[in-house]
Amino acid sequence: MSKHFTSFSVAVAAAATLLATPAAYAQIKTPAASPQSTVSQRVGLTDITITYSRPGVKARQIFGTVVPFGKRWRTGANATTSIKFSDDVTIEGKKVAAGEYGIYTIPNKTEWMVVLNKNTKLGADVDGFKDDQDVARFNIKPYKLGSKVETFTINFTDLTPATANVAMEWEMTGAKFKVMADVESKVMAQIEEKVTKNDNPASTDLAAAAVYYYENNKDLKQALTWMEKANAAEPTKFWNLNTEAKIRLKMKDYAGATKAAEASKKAALAATPPNGEYVKMNEDLMAEAKKMGK
Repeated sequence: MSKHFTSFSVAVAAAATLLATPAAYAQIKTPAASPQSTVSQRVGLTDITITYSRPGVKARQIFGTVVPFGKRWRTGANATTSIKFSDDVTIEGKKVAAGEYGIYTIPNKTEWMVVLNKNTKLGADVDGFKDDQDVARFNIKPYKLGSKVETFTINFTDLTPATANVAMEWEMTGAKFKVMADVESKVMAQIEEKVTKNDNPASTDLAAAAVYYYENNKDLKQALTWMEKANAAEPTKFWNLNTEAKIRLKMKDYAGATKAAEASKKAALAATPPNGEYVKMNEDLMAEAKKMGK
């Protein structure tokens, strides 16, 4: 056998070994027993994101056994459950600065303690959380669920323009805490900048300010002034004309409400395609104005 052939064979064998090595040593991937999940929600103008792992009941008794009463729990499995806020919030009356925090809980039969801590890396080491890194502690009441939840679930419920509940549910037990976003000061600052201190505000900003005042029971006269200016600039926006009608109705200006609703209905019919939903909304508003104006 020639030296050239022998060298070639060795090179081929070495190359084959290198190609085979990654496959031979690759780790087998299997489904996680407690898969990771991320849930996000915008509350007011604030984005909230929760990342956690989801263990299953698997025919076990959970609270009081798998999750002992009176002991710290990582509120899930695997890595530390975390919650992130894009802005400052208030949770169960406690001020919490924007940022990301680890969540651990201490469940009991009649009360849970929820703790937000600056450390998000401890995982199963729930006793490693340092009290001086806590940013908020608050107590909540657990409640019995109407049906069994097999997989631990955290979700956002009971949404309002400025609040949401973070609900934790597993087996037959639920517990939730309320998060309140700072909407009022942020919106009012925008209105001041873009409308009240602006010599030539955009019609979209005028309409947005009017809607906010109307929906939050603020100065209706000011809301009407802004909406009238917006509608004068863009008279085909039937949704803004409808808002003007609603403002006037709330102000007990029944004739003005009817006139604005008629204009909104006409614009909705002229739209491409016609908007039947707003046609009906305006017809209902006119009927209500007629009834209230008697």
